[in-house]
Amino acid sequence: MRMKLIALLTGLALAGHAFASTPVNINKADASTLAHSLDGVGMSKAEAIVAFRTEHGPFKSADDLTQVKGIGPATLERNRDAILLGDSPADTKAAPAKSKSKPVKGSGE
Repeated sequence: MRMKLIALLTGLALAGHAFASTPVNINKADASTLAHSLDGVGMSKAEAIVAFRTEHGPFKSADDLTQVKGIGPATLERNRDAILLGDSPADTKAAPAKSKSKPVKGSGE
């Protein structure tokens, strides 16, 4: 029994990459493409992304996705590497989240 459990856990760990997000341009993709490409985003959330984009214009950063109902920080971080914003190589990858840490007093900064 223990060996079966170890084998199952090993298989799940290796299969993690199979569930990874697929790169997608969030400013151009339709709801179906978004739902199939982003982890944790089903058709309802994908339709909300398209509706938000239609109403407010293109997303300027990946962080803007958190303004869409149902898309929280965890969903954003899980998909950050797959979120594309434009067509040229220079502006396609979403920037990593900015650190919110403050300099420590007396550290010379």
